Amino acid sequence: MEAERKHLDIVVIGGGPAGLAAAIAARKAGVENLLLIERDSELGGILPQCVHTGFGLKRFGQEMTGPEYVERFIREFEALKIPAALNTMVTELTRDRLMIAIGEPVGLIEIQAKAVILAMGCRERTRGAIGIPGARPAGVFTAGAAQRMLNIEGLMPGRKVVIVGSGDIGLIMARRLTLEGAKVLAVVEMMPYPGGLTRNLVQCLQDFNIPLHLRTVVTEIHGRRRVEGVTIAQLGDNGKPFPGTERKVACDTVLISAGLIPENELSQQAGVELDLATRGPVIDQDMETLVPGIFACGDVAYVHNMVDWVSADGETAGAAAAQLVLGKRPERCAPIPVRPGEGVQCVVPQRFTYLASEHLVLSLRPKMIARDVKVNFKDEAGTVIHSLRRKVVRPAEIFDVKLPVRVVKGCRELSLEVV
Repeated sequence: MEAERKHLDIVVIGGGPAGLAAAIAARKAGVENLLLIERDSELGGILPQCVHTGFGLKRFGQEMTGPEYVERFIREFEALKIPAALNTMVTELTRDRLMIAIGEPVGLIEIQAKAVILAMGCRERTRGAIGIPGARPAGVFTAGAAQRMLNIEGLMPGRKVVIVGSGDIGLIMARRLTLEGAKVLAVVEMMPYPGGLTRNLVQCLQDFNIPLHLRTVVTEIHGRRRVEGVTIAQLGDNGKPFPGTERKVACDTVLISAGLIPENELSQQAGVELDLATRGPVIDQDMETLVPGIFACGDVAYVHNMVDWVSADGETAGAAAAQLVLGKRPERCAPIPVRPGEGVQCVVPQRFTYLASEHLVLSLRPKMIARDVKVNFKDEAGTVIHSLRRKVVRPAEIFDVKLPVRVVKGCRELSLEVV
């Protein structure tokens, strides 16, 4: 079967908050010949199943649920008459921005694009990814799968629940299950600090008296046909379960909330270089990858704490892709790499390619919980060229810092440290 070939200016892959914002920004910038491709049957990404509040505080100045937040973008997307191919998946993508897509409305097509915006989001780590031993009974879910079961399908995952990991989705599901009548017996986290936002720790665990066990792991899942319980143990200084601390917790459901991984199979196909720290593509301040004309935004670039920032990333990528297609890009400089230094897990963007504004904005994730810290910017020689202070930093929360462009001029490399 020979595929039909189409030529488009911009193709956005993914119809979640990042993809919607990117498509809207590109259309507003003057690009008419664009297409959004979404593999699901509806737009919105993960947000339709996020019925809790906490969205829109930064962007709209009001607290909204996930469906309320994304509905605003869907309405604007439809008002701009941007074409979307739903129930369609991109199966191949090359460095030259040639892709193959297959789906119910389009059949099998080849698309040659001048610019591609990757907005595929991220996926959850599974039980296999974190290596929990034991049998394989029914009743083990990722937190996101359980969230969809409960909020979209109206199905109760279980009644006596243990949550492995303290990511935000797991914390939110702890509250949601409690409100639906289940008993959340414990949230088990292997790190010495929680993995979710402070507001979720307070509103989802503390307000409902749900115990959080830090430096603790599940060493085994029990049960044949259905989960019957788990064994948990404290971790010693060597990172292994400490003998004698094991105890069994009777439960019928285990939720895994052990982190998110950017969905980068297409990125790798296209030869996009990935950052080992973020697990997403190496990008510049326009969200462009090292492959010219391919952009990445939202959680496919790096896992965000708030969807408001995901939308902002999408707008940046959409506007930049439009500038590329329309020939309106700012003049480029020699790329300035940005690297994480002491006390920093990761930093985004990983390079700057032009210095047209007054400030450069970077997002970084610290390695530790600390108060009254200093964020230092260093040049290639290790000289501190700028510093600022933060009252509190936490590994679970990414924060932005601004660097005046005037101190960067002449630098061949930048690094950030938190001390």
